[in-house]
Amino acid sequence: MMGWVFSLFMIAGFAACLIRGEPTEALRLISEGADSSVRLCLSLAGSYLLWTGLLNIAAEAGLVEKLARLMRRPLGRLMPDIGDAAAPVSLNLAANFLGLGNAATPFGLKSMEKLAARSNGIASREICMFLALNSSAVELLPTSVIAVRTACGSADPFSVVVPTFLSSVCAAITAVLCCKFFEGVSR
Repeated sequence: MMGWVFSLFMIAGFAACLIRGEPTEALRLISEGADSSVRLCLSLAGSYLLWTGLLNIAAEAGLVEKLARLMRRPLGRLMPDIGDAAAPVSLNLAANFLGLGNAATPFGLKSMEKLAARSNGIASREICMFLALNSSAVELLPTSVIAVRTACGSADPFSVVVPTFLSSVCAAITAVLCCKFFEGVSR
């Protein structure tokens, strides 16, 4: 569907350039857009490679198990029957905490796989709470946003850290409260 939408935008843009009599301007803008897209992708790739590599090193060094043990008590209060899903849930939340949504995805899928196996594929309170926490993840360091702002030449790319952290904490608290409320209503 999105392919059709973007194709329609491209055709409308070309038509507007032809009507205005500036077809070479359209080609120039396409070239500039492609160039800036490649530069942005390379910049983001470097950031993702760095942080994903650090997460993999942490996993190899056994820090994942320590993180899971450290987070077991708070996660246990939110998700009492978390079981063996604690490690991937912890990694998912840690990756989201660092602003690495793409790196968090494999851990989120593994978490859902383990949580679903424990509940026979039914949306248990642990699955609902995990989805709420994952969707509203507390984000201390929005690395993707910082990388984009840096690539676009922002004078202060880190100025979004505090507002992002505060808004994500509010979102996570709201998500947990809503989850607990609806858990009580469904009983």
